[in-house]
Amino acid sequence: MKIRVTVDGRAFEVDVQDLQARPVVAVVDGEQFEVWPEEVSEARPKVEAVVPPADVSPKANGHAPATNGAGVAPAAPAPAHVSSSAAVVAPIPGVIVSVSVQPGQAVKAGQELCVLEAMKMQNVIRAPRDGVVAAVHMSAGKTVRHREPLLEYGS
Repeated sequence: MKIRVTVDGRAFEVDVQDLQARPVVAVVDGEQFEVWPEEVSEARPKVEAVVPPADVSPKANGHAPATNGAGVAPAAPAPAHVSSSAAVVAPIPGVIVSVSVQPGQAVKAGQELCVLEAMKMQNVIRAPRDGVVAAVHMSAGKTVRHREPLLEYGS
């Protein structure tokens, strides 16, 4: 599903895959992000559907789009540079507010690793998979760049 999101007056077209999956996969400007939404209220965000112009057709090149047999196009594979199975990287630039793990600690998929503040919003960074933390490259108060390694899993 494509939605238009406005942040600080800037509009972004976001391609959101399965909203029921965890993490939710969102593609913004060709870059893939994993999002772990937290339910805080019954209020639903207002979103606008993005409708392609009338002259754009998936069959324009003479081929029907590939589907998974249920009439749904399969998800595009993640770009190789998005993440490594051994590292968790900062999804956005910001400041580390708190760190919830330490080297040698076993973590489960979805477990809180740290809290990253960006644009006055606190974002919980969660473990993408089960594993053991090998190294922590962050500390509270540290400023991190986009895609900077936050921690590494052991092998």
